[in-house]
Amino acid sequence: MSGTRIKDLPSADRPRERLAEQGADALRNSELIAILLRTGLQGRSAVQVAEDLVTRFQKLDRLAAAALDELCETKGVGRDKAVTLKAAFTLAQRMARELHGEAPILDEPDRVADLLREEVRGYDVEHFQVLLLNTRRRLIRREPLSKGTLDATVVHPRDVFRSAISANASAIIVVHNHPSGDPQPSEADVKITRDLIRAGQLLKIDVLDHVILGRRSENREQDYVSLRELGYFYQ
Repeated sequence: MSGTRIKDLPSADRPRERLAEQGADALRNSELIAILLRTGLQGRSAVQVAEDLVTRFQKLDRLAAAALDELCETKGVGRDKAVTLKAAFTLAQRMARELHGEAPILDEPDRVADLLREEVRGYDVEHFQVLLLNTRRRLIRREPLSKGTLDATVVHPRDVFRSAISANASAIIVVHNHPSGDPQPSEADVKITRDLIRAGQLLKIDVLDHVILGRRSENREQDYVSLRELGYFYQ
């Protein structure tokens, strides 16, 4: 059976027309997704398929992080539609990075979180990276260091500071994500931080912070923590 086309739906259920008339902000997430899907499959409208996706994944960051095969498990989503969704979310993440400019000043943890938030939404394992900064705390470059398991990542100070020395960085900020969504540091996170602080003192390269990114929830307004703000840099 051919899919139900958006133009065959009642006017109230035509998200493309509503966007043109009322603007994108007037549409629900499911309606915006339906525009990307264009048509449904298996006798279902694009709006119905989009609503199923929103219901299943609950949050846009989970939908954006879903693999193609996971998207295809939703009735009415074929390979082509899954690829379209993946491309749209990836473009959104790249646009977010562009908006931060070439060399942002990273002197506060909220700026670090703003820089990397959209990128890490799609990570299903821990990624550890170091931000290399000049004397004015502007970003020189980001250096990915390791990709861990769901609950651990392996980092050695020599790997962190090798890139800092080669870039002539005067300071660094280390960052990683918690795929669970809870950004609270583990014992291993605290140990790594203290090891890096000691190594940085010997090399005369300041370790300014260790920022852990998670997700907001009903009980957690902030989606990141700063180990400096938590007091671990002063113990």
